[in-house]
Amino acid sequence: MAVFWPFVLLVVLVVILFLAERWNREAVNAIEEGIIAILLAAITIISFSQVVARYGFNTGWGGALELTRVLFAWLILFGISYGVKHGMHLGVDALIRTFPKPLFRAAAIFGALCCLLYAAMLLHAGWLSFFGGKEVTNYRQSGALGYWTLMYNTGIGLDDLRYPVWMQETFGVQERVQRWVAYLMLPIGLGLLGFRSLQALVDIWRGDRELIIAGHEAEDLVAENRDILKD
Repeated sequence: MAVFWPFVLLVVLVVILFLAERWNREAVNAIEEGIIAILLAAITIISFSQVVARYGFNTGWGGALELTRVLFAWLILFGISYGVKHGMHLGVDALIRTFPKPLFRAAAIFGALCCLLYAAMLLHAGWLSFFGGKEVTNYRQSGALGYWTLMYNTGIGLDDLRYPVWMQETFGVQERVQRWVAYLMLPIGLGLLGFRSLQALVDIWRGDRELIIAGHEAEDLVAENRDILKD
């Protein structure tokens, strides 16, 4: 399975992201937030315009629903790593917070390690054969990298999403948008999840962070509005 070059490109992307954060972390945060905002805005605009077109003018765009699904998937896959980076994912930590400090730290490291291994297995399960796992022999078993490579090599198009006619005539592209274009965020999102999980693991080891998840939104809201609640 020719997944070597997609893997190399993914590693290069992660290295660039790592160096960019070392140079200007706030700029990287702004870019990530901008991507999330653009995806949310695109989903909202497409859905709203489709409703107006359908119920107001009895027309619509056939590829709107599929594009919305793709954008929503992109939002989820990209947002997972962003949530890990900022500790925004909810988690149940009532039990481990009763542990002694060394045991609590060990549990936190174990949780971050599990997230890292989860991302690695979803990206490509072939490395599990080194630990006695079943050898990966086809694209279906090879994870996101193998599946995306299969879509890239076959060039299969999506069901309803099509390139504009002017783009087909100008650039000579096929009629339907290739699935590998829509699925590009699958390996990227999982790669970013693995990278952020590794960052969290290092931060927990150094003592700069408590847990990889367990955002306490309710407690934070109560703390922020304590004076209001007193009144």
